[in-house]
Amino acid sequence: MSDLRLAPTAADVLADVPVAAPAARVWAALGASGVLDRLYERRAGGLVPVPDRLGALLGAVDARGDNGVTLSVLVQAASALPVLADGAAPSGVVRRALDQVRSGAATVALAATDGATAGSDLAGLGTEVTLGPDEVRVSGGKRWITSALTADWLLVLARHRPGRHFTSFTWVLVPATAPGVRVHPADTDLLTGAATGHVELTDVRLTPEHVVGRPGRGMAAFARHMGTERLAGALWAVALTTRVLADTRERLEQRSVDGRPLWQHPAVRQRYATSLVRVRELRALCDSLGERVTARQDLGAAALLKSAAGLVTDPVLATCAQLQGADGFARGGAQRARAEAAVFGIGGGVTELVLEAVAGDADAVLTELGSWTP
Repeated sequence: MSDLRLAPTAADVLADVPVAAPAARVWAALGASGVLDRLYERRAGGLVPVPDRLGALLGAVDARGDNGVTLSVLVQAASALPVLADGAAPSGVVRRALDQVRSGAATVALAATDGATAGSDLAGLGTEVTLGPDEVRVSGGKRWITSALTADWLLVLARHRPGRHFTSFTWVLVPATAPGVRVHPADTDLLTGAATGHVELTDVRLTPEHVVGRPGRGMAAFARHMGTERLAGALWAVALTTRVLADTRERLEQRSVDGRPLWQHPAVRQRYATSLVRVRELRALCDSLGERVTARQDLGAAALLKSAAGLVTDPVLATCAQLQGADGFARGGAQRARAEAAVFGIGGGVTELVLEAVAGDADAVLTELGSWTP
């Protein structure tokens, strides 16, 4: 039996962490146990999670029932840590931060979404970095940043020269305690475990060591790992909808109409079964496209996964919310899950915009659909 099979799983590790524990403590437990180390493999696209391990990790975190905590773990595991690894030299500030984050001793917030533009328009962001031989200066603002309130490090995507060309952007690793950094909570009562906040950067002065990777490679590094985050989102969508469907069935078996459990009514069973089929289809899509996203950086496959997650999650959770009736409005009920799951249609790219990418890849998708390999 291999060492990997003997190692504790994410579910094993999190069984000893209190359910109400914040995201930073969950991350610390995953790192200290080696779960995060075993999550990744070094491939042509850099440090990327292995799809089945990523699915198991997100499933274990989701089982705790705090969607905000799951979102925090997802963004760090699928995007922030791999981007950080891409730009880490053998030694220096970025390497030390990477080692801290991977061991669970620190957390990092991916600060890409800008305060000046719509979240999907990264090429229009206004946060700027001035690169000098002895000093790096960062100014601007970032909005709706997951883990911003609790992160030790902010991985900031900034513009180092004018224009929308993809070579105009650079990642900078900013200590959350650096002079000129101000973080305040986002005005929302949803996904509170994600510690989402807005970041203000006012003439933050750092050493050149804090530049992550080569200047001008920021957008390319982000694009390289965007597909993995979209895969992670689809894997989480499967875990979340499966959990809510299981809870809904239990509630239907416990409630009765005319002396018969709701679960035994054909109309209820058919609506429930329709949702079950949709989630099973999404799981099949994850299974068939996961390796293509991580090993081949197939952005078309990633767009399919992102679109599918957005199209499946809301109708499934809407059905569960209605089937749960008044119970759906209780703490932890399906209505809350549905409201928080709106992130699947917004975060990482609005569903409608991602569908445009799918349409642009229509010929390839149709060709693949029309071919059968025995």
